[in-house]
Amino acid sequence: MDENKQNLQVTLPDVGDACVKCDAGECSCACGDELGRCNLTSTNWLADVPDNDFDIVEVLFKNTRRGFYRNSTHIPLKQGDWVAVEANPGHDIGRVGLTGRLVKNQMERVRLRKDAEILRVFRKAKPADMERYEQAKAREEDTMIRSRKIAVDLGLKMKIGDVEYQGDGNKAIFYYIADERVDFRQLIKVLAEVFRIRVEMKQIGARQEAGRIGGIGPCGRPLCCATWMSGFISVATSAARFQDISLNPQNLAGQCAKLKCCINFEVNTYVEAIRQLPPKDVHLETKDATYYYFKADALKREITYSTERNAPVNTVTLTAAQAFEVIALNKNGVKPDSLKPEEDGNKTTSPFGDLLNQDAINRFDNKKKKKKKKKSNGDKPAPAGANKPKNDDGGNNVNANGNNGKPGGNKPRQGKPKRQQANGQPNGESQPRNGGNKPRQDKQPRPVKTFRPRNAGGDSAPKEGGNGQAKQNSEKGD
Repeated sequence: MDENKQNLQVTLPDVGDACVKCDAGECSCACGDELGRCNLTSTNWLADVPDNDFDIVEVLFKNTRRGFYRNSTHIPLKQGDWVAVEANPGHDIGRVGLTGRLVKNQMERVRLRKDAEILRVFRKAKPADMERYEQAKAREEDTMIRSRKIAVDLGLKMKIGDVEYQGDGNKAIFYYIADERVDFRQLIKVLAEVFRIRVEMKQIGARQEAGRIGGIGPCGRPLCCATWMSGFISVATSAARFQDISLNPQNLAGQCAKLKCCINFEVNTYVEAIRQLPPKDVHLETKDATYYYFKADALKREITYSTERNAPVNTVTLTAAQAFEVIALNKNGVKPDSLKPEEDGNKTTSPFGDLLNQDAINRFDNKKKKKKKKKSNGDKPAPAGANKPKNDDGGNNVNANGNNGKPGGNKPRQGKPKRQQANGQPNGESQPRNGGNKPRQDKQPRPVKTFRPRNAGGDSAPKEGGNGQAKQNSEKGD
């Protein structure tokens, strides 16, 4: 296990090496998003243009620190090269971030003073320079922890966030965060005696600290300050008011406990849209009532008016063109009968609306099934196999009107008269079983059939026919 850990530590890419691979397009991992070191990387889109020469190059260091150095000896440099540059005192090691004429535009963007001193580029970094640089970097973490303890012992209300050693190891920059002004003169003396280096204190804000640490924002993406933002602009609450964002500190604050930088991204679009809307202090006069400004949707160019100043009473939503039309009529002394209300029947649905009803709140609710009403027996005949009682006369379930239980028939059924059997019962009537008195209950009424009597002769009695026919047959047999 220990050998595997050592091998894992050796194979981890260096911060600077990862950035060089990203610039050259050889790195497939998102090292810039993970380490937060690639947010100063620029694309030299004039690299293939001829006569793209400029004697100043941009050099990048740790913690989004950059510097502009003059290439007086005309060393052939390209983006990603490690160079040794002039420092005060000694030399420093950095990585070339940009070359060519774009450096001049970059200097104007960061507002570099014209009278600022521009130091020189000594040479490309040698293996001995890089070895000394790595040794200095290895001391940064221990120095930061010890300096924090010293600051606490001195009772200073500050937090030392990071330490950056110079390339030659003779100087260190201490980055700290403080809400109030701090007198750290005694701290500088103690740090210089303990570490035997030149000390430089540099105050950073909470946004720079969040960008140095990194993280995931509420949008689900890596922090902008840790990936691509290199300059920070103050964010005011007025930017949130222009966009109608709720002034809730918990929703507006980012991981740095300051207002989110992304609030400034779209504020200019909202300001331009609001300028094209009627003023808030202008009210609309009608014959019925006076309407006051209540709210507006700047992007849809819709304004909602109310008959009360601070309450949504009798609200009417108008477009900006309709509102300007009413304002023009009021200036001419004309009052319309009423404002044009929204009619549900005239509303047109957007072709990109919620076709699948995915935005409905109750889309997962179980809908109650309607119970079917049971129909009465008189409306519909009973199914086959149902046990129905026989009529009093013992017939084939024939109603008094002779319609065989079928509704809607008032005329009796016309058919042949029933013949009497030998037992004195009409034909088709069920016989009692085992001498019982209960009539037979058929599953389905049988149709009435008539049979002709058999010819003369036969010991057995005829199955069909009346009593008179049976007597004649018996006399002929005698």
